[in-house]
Amino acid sequence: MADSPVFVITGASSGIGAATACRAVEAGYRVVLAARSKDKLDALVSDLGDGALAVETDVTEWDANEALIATALDAFGQVDVVFANAGFGAARGWLNETPEHWRAMVLTNVLGAAYTVRAAIPALKESRGHVLLTGSVAGRRVMPGSLYSATKWAVTAMAEAVRIDLNGTGIRTTLISPGGTETPFFDNPSEGRLEADDIARAVLYAVSQPARVDVNEILVRPTAQEA
Repeated sequence: MADSPVFVITGASSGIGAATACRAVEAGYRVVLAARSKDKLDALVSDLGDGALAVETDVTEWDANEALIATALDAFGQVDVVFANAGFGAARGWLNETPEHWRAMVLTNVLGAAYTVRAAIPALKESRGHVLLTGSVAGRRVMPGSLYSATKWAVTAMAEAVRIDLNGTGIRTTLISPGGTETPFFDNPSEGRLEADDIARAVLYAVSQPARVDVNEILVRPTAQEA
């Protein structure tokens, strides 16, 4: 276990992040799980065992991202995969959320992802590792009245900007773009959505490829999703 690769996941307390943590442990990774909900992280770490570490993290704070990577290095000596997954949404309609909610969402979805990637790059250069970002189908088509969609368009562009910037370093870059997925993002359960584990398996597919293969984007829709 001491020589196993290390997988850092933000937004890891539930949904896609938690499902990815479970799949990563099954695949032999040690995992460092970050979120603001320390109690949920601790419960997940308890289930995952000794190779898992919880780090309470607010990704909108630069110092917190630096501390996350430093903690991973101190605990495990390396960082091989970083999944910038933290994010949340908002109701559609330009008058249907508070300005405060908008601000928090933009800071988390866009600046938070950028901070996480920036903090991780030096360690990933050492390991010739892999960076992943959670985008969305909403980052490929404009959703009416959706500032959330605009944040995911930004993440789509960010992933490509990072990929080009890191070309030649050995670091691979993948944008994971889910369609409708049954996560805490939604208040109303639906049979037509993907499960969080469906996205987790896509993440593990990307990171399991040979070093010569860089899967730049995985777009995953439910079979029944029209747009």
